[in-house]
Amino acid sequence: MFSSRLDWNLTPNRLAALIEAKRQAGAPVLDLTESNPTRAGLQYPGAAILEALADARSLVYEPRAAGAWEARSAISAFYAERGVEVPPERVLLTASTSESYSFLFKLLADPGDEVLTPRPSYPLFEFLAALESVRAIPYPLAYHGRWSVDFDALAHTVTPRTRAIVVVNPNNPTGSFLKRDELARLTALAAERKLAIVSDEVFADYTFRPDPARVSTLVGGGDALVFSLNGLSKFAGLPQMKLGWIAMSGVAGEVARARERLELIADTYLSVGTPAQHALPRLLDLGRDVGGRIAARVRGNFETLGEALRSAPACAMLDVEGGWYATLRVPRTHSEEEWTLVLLERDNVLVQPGFFYDFETEAFLILSLLTPPEVFREGVGRLLARIEAV
Repeated sequence: MFSSRLDWNLTPNRLAALIEAKRQAGAPVLDLTESNPTRAGLQYPGAAILEALADARSLVYEPRAAGAWEARSAISAFYAERGVEVPPERVLLTASTSESYSFLFKLLADPGDEVLTPRPSYPLFEFLAALESVRAIPYPLAYHGRWSVDFDALAHTVTPRTRAIVVVNPNNPTGSFLKRDELARLTALAAERKLAIVSDEVFADYTFRPDPARVSTLVGGGDALVFSLNGLSKFAGLPQMKLGWIAMSGVAGEVARARERLELIADTYLSVGTPAQHALPRLLDLGRDVGGRIAARVRGNFETLGEALRSAPACAMLDVEGGWYATLRVPRTHSEEEWTLVLLERDNVLVQPGFFYDFETEAFLILSLLTPPEVFREGVGRLLARIEAV
């Protein structure tokens, strides 16, 4: 009776079951997985945000498939501030980055076609692809003191049914950026095999150190057709506003054809709310302040973690360049699942196991650097004490 695309195993895992039991018992859990900026104790300019939404134009429905011109012009200015040229006509608004993926998979792939996705990375691609009857095929990121794309493996993963290569820049949760030499190889591969590049750049404004070799955005994709994704969710810490965008670049003719087809897809749904579009120029301006607060939070927690690890030789943090997360390598005296269960059961500390993000080896734990500082400091202390006691 129901589509096979929804045949997912919805049985709660052991960690989810223990979290629920802890919450039912009222236990004071220190949650080091917080990823919702609106629940992370950050100060927001609430009155100004609400004022931006109080626009009389929002009372009139005048849908535009690609989004309101004023909103797209504001996004063009957003990139211009970063030294990148993106004309408004090469911008298309969506309700979220997830919807951007949905539109692009519709645009690029027929049922049964493939998109290549990084591993490790955020565990959403398989579900988004399945809902479009597309296969998400992983390609590996290699770690040798820093993360990099395994280009030999990536090239061998391409098949006649491959339609696009997805990159997350910086990656979630590894926090690794593409480097300029990697971008050159990626673009050459995509052009040679006639593949599109989909670049998820929602964490691009959050960095921990300068690096002249770093690629902050793939906008301006040269010989490859590139779709760069971003939105208010991470840049401005406003996921509830439900507004993202796709910036298109590459060979002019291909971009024009892609834009026409994307507008047809978007016109079918018209999912972006009018109030968010009219408010976007102001929300982008306010987002600089909110984003600055988020950046200060994650940098502070990053430094706290680094300092704590100096006296915890059994545990190490993998190299991280940006984003909201940190990856810890912990002793393999327990599996990742066992570590998370022990920490939650005995210490009331919640972290995520590496296998949630498709890490291929053990044992790794993932911590959110967005966590309120006092919670983060106490939770990290308990975590490291537990590990060092083994």
